[in-house]
Amino acid sequence: MYLPAAFEESDSAILCQIIRAARLCNFVTATQEGPVGTPLPLFLEPDEGEQGVLYGHLARANPQWKMAPIGEALAIFMGGHAYVTPSWYASKARDQKVVPTWNYEAVHAYGPVEFFEDADRLLAVVTRLTNLHESERAQPWAVSDAPTDFIKMQLRAIVGIRMPITRLQGKRKMSQNRNAEDRAGVARGLAESDRPMDRYVGSIIPLDDR
Repeated sequence: MYLPAAFEESDSAILCQIIRAARLCNFVTATQEGPVGTPLPLFLEPDEGEQGVLYGHLARANPQWKMAPIGEALAIFMGGHAYVTPSWYASKARDQKVVPTWNYEAVHAYGPVEFFEDADRLLAVVTRLTNLHESERAQPWAVSDAPTDFIKMQLRAIVGIRMPITRLQGKRKMSQNRNAEDRAGVARGLAESDRPMDRYVGSIIPLDDR
């Protein structure tokens, strides 16, 4: 990932927050047949290993797990993102030397990947993922709500993923390369959008130079 100094994010707490908020990532491995990617929900176990461990699962029918990875795997998490029109820049009125851009948050997690088939480990991962994403519901569904034999059958159709994180790259491109007046204009423009994601991005644009 291209990381200009103004946009680089190295705060581990912020990076973990982006990973958790993203909910879905693109999980990519390099193989002799070329790169292979699968959209997957992964969860982060921050207290395991030096930089945390990512867990999830993919379909047994998915050939990715059977293709030996070359080097480390890559999990790509996208955070908030929004289109930025040059019309929001105060500097537009002065010289018209402005162009559109896109503001966004992204985290790239790298590490060796382990694919596993053990039923108990799979059940633990599926249960953790389910509890994580059901927790905000008024009446959360639990894996234990389904018949045991049915769950056992479902577990036979998936393969687990464990990826210890060896390296994290974080980027928050939030108009830091513009002056304070332009940043304020972008924040106001996004705050007026009908899109919740736009309003979120507008709320995290730095308005001062600290």
